[in-house]
Amino acid sequence: MRILLLCHSFNSLSQRLFIELTQTGHEISVEFDIHDAITEEAVALYRPDLIVAPFLKRAIPATVWRKQVCLVLHPGIIGDRGPSALDWAILDKQPEWGVTVLQAGAEMDCGDIWSATSFPMRLAKKSTLYRNEVTEAAITAILDAVAKFATSRFTPEPLDYSRPEVHGRQRPLVRQHDRSIQWDKDDTHTVLRKIHAADGFPGVLDSMFGEPLHMFDASTGENLYGSPGEIIARSDTAICRATLDGAVWIGHLQRKTAQEPSFKLPATHVLDGKLNGLAEVAEAQTDIRYTERNMVGYLSFDFYNGAMASEQCERLRAAYQQATRRDTRVIVLLGGEDFWSNGIHLNLIEAADSPADESWRNINAMNDLALAILNTDRQLTIAALRGNAGAGGVFLALAADQVLARTGVVLNPHYKAMGNLYGSEYWTYLLPRRVGDDLARQVTDNRLPLGTAQACKIGLIDASFGSSPANFLKEVETRAETIAAAIDFPTKLADKLARRTREEALKPLAVYRAEELERMTLNFYGFDPSYHVARHHFVNKLPLSRTPRHLAQHRRIRGI
Repeated sequence: MRILLLCHSFNSLSQRLFIELTQTGHEISVEFDIHDAITEEAVALYRPDLIVAPFLKRAIPATVWRKQVCLVLHPGIIGDRGPSALDWAILDKQPEWGVTVLQAGAEMDCGDIWSATSFPMRLAKKSTLYRNEVTEAAITAILDAVAKFATSRFTPEPLDYSRPEVHGRQRPLVRQHDRSIQWDKDDTHTVLRKIHAADGFPGVLDSMFGEPLHMFDASTGENLYGSPGEIIARSDTAICRATLDGAVWIGHLQRKTAQEPSFKLPATHVLDGKLNGLAEVAEAQTDIRYTERNMVGYLSFDFYNGAMASEQCERLRAAYQQATRRDTRVIVLLGGEDFWSNGIHLNLIEAADSPADESWRNINAMNDLALAILNTDRQLTIAALRGNAGAGGVFLALAADQVLARTGVVLNPHYKAMGNLYGSEYWTYLLPRRVGDDLARQVTDNRLPLGTAQACKIGLIDASFGSSPANFLKEVETRAETIAAAIDFPTKLADKLARRTREEALKPLAVYRAEELERMTLNFYGFDPSYHVARHHFVNKLPLSRTPRHLAQHRRIRGI
């Protein structure tokens, strides 16, 4: 079928759905729902058999849904209505939640039901739940609904609140007063739940040093206590605030201002100069962790939204080099649970006094990290992608000897969407080495997301497995320990070093790096401001005026 994906933006769920529907054999085009007239034009140009809306922030125009079946994903159980479904589920401590696929109609979230899927809830950030449980349930429900539509024999069920199994209800938009933290009354779990329910967007509004700030990225502060609401410690980029019965770490803040754009930044960056004399808690540095068992070292790096700042790259490289000095045979790079890596930290670059200089520093820190992995001569290395990876993060993974990914992970191995950025991280060496020159050009020029099945097929990654993050990690451990215990380990290590020696003789890594950075100098310091403009729009979440042509197949074909 010809399916039009209508979405507010091409977010992680929309990308995953694009991949899954394409693999199922459907022809897919994407349109951003910017304005009624643009949506109507897209439908007229593409003439889809079906419209699927996985992520919207407004109603589909009646001129469209009256003429065409439109399946809308709602991140709530059957009967749930309103724009804050997942927020309320977290705040209300729901033990189970779900997603529902509805047919668009005159009332929002009230159309006939095509499919629904449920999942158990856990204490986690809204953004984490969305990228994992919600996404997996949504893919199951949407694929089911699309298959039902294709048969032409299925009749969707009207929403009926008189049925005992319908537990959802209409809920209003969650306002800041619903999330407001009462520091002298709320225990740690309550504070966590309120911030978790706002993670991603819009954050919980609070005040620090007399300034209104939105809080994000919360976790429990172990064995730390103080006067409720007081900032009692710092650790790298996070601050710790005391609760009624303990403390929470706050990783990111966003200024509340109507005068100029604001965006999320590490908490210590926002409060720079106001934390003098505050205790530094070194053991709370949990974004980088190393464990070891059975001759295998596991290095995880859980950076918020997968962004890797210069300082984070430097800390991770130091931790990695320390791991290489251990008496192990295999090092597994685990990344984070939500993201393996998305490359350079665009928010911190945007906030820098000189974004060009910070871009340069950041890409060189990424390169230094990639080089450390490539030059590992005592261990075999595995990049184990539990979460999505994009741009330089994908190529950083390719620096490892073996790349494994959890089924369902989305890869975006390209840079051009960020203002025609050229990219580095030795990608001109690493990508053709795996897929060949022709496919390397196609992958980077197409600017489309890749699923793990396609990535395996073209040789970008080595294997994909795991129905859940836990299953994936268990299988990774089995594979890594098998390699470490193998009799032929010395031979495999020798083969790796011999190949690296041959390739270095043909063209040194330093030459690849110099060539890439020469192109990136033009991105950062050249006359074309495209990268800086695109970064500014991305960081400040400014709405696009049109759908990019590489997504809107219908506009590419018609030249519109």
